[in-house]
Amino acid sequence: MAGVAAVGLLVVACDAGGTGARDAGPARTDPVVRATPSEGGTTPPAAKRVDPVALIQDDPKVSDTVKQDLRPCVRDEYPVDTSYGKLTGGPGNDVVVNVMTCGDAVGVGTYVYREDGDRYENVFAAEAPAVYAEIDRGDLVLTKPVYGKNDPMAYPSGEEVITYRWSGTKFTVHDQVHNDFSRSVGGEGDAGGTEPLPTPPPES
Repeated sequence: MAGVAAVGLLVVACDAGGTGARDAGPARTDPVVRATPSEGGTTPPAAKRVDPVALIQDDPKVSDTVKQDLRPCVRDEYPVDTSYGKLTGGPGNDVVVNVMTCGDAVGVGTYVYREDGDRYENVFAAEAPAVYAEIDRGDLVLTKPVYGKNDPMAYPSGEEVITYRWSGTKFTVHDQVHNDFSRSVGGEGDAGGTEPLPTPPPES
């Protein structure tokens, strides 16, 4: 793929442990103290869920190509990742939707939707090969690969990591990091060749 791809624009933990048989001594007979939740405590409300596929299909800002390729991979399972969180300072959670391919889960588009009453407004869109975005401590972090002249799709030369921050009306670039990848790993060279064979040990 020639050139450099341009910028287009989801917990349960368990703790299982034990020490096996007791080393010595009788079992403890101390009373068990049970924690009682305070009556005045409140539980944060669950995030309002949306239908990400419907958002994409009904969005005029999403390209026809992405809409046409967005089909179930298995039964009614679509290749979309959805994240909920605070990005724009609105009354509800913002929604980040990443659309991918079924076979290799390569991103084809990422979108941010802001709650506006009973509807959601598209406030960010990026459509490029392997693009992917996520919420990181209130910022939108977008990652996309950078391809050199002879790079195969699976082995980009590097990546751009761009951090966006809401300015009140739109997302603006807050930070940008460029990473160059080593060409000596992964079995691919600059021209698609394999790594050199190791030098055999000297004869004894």
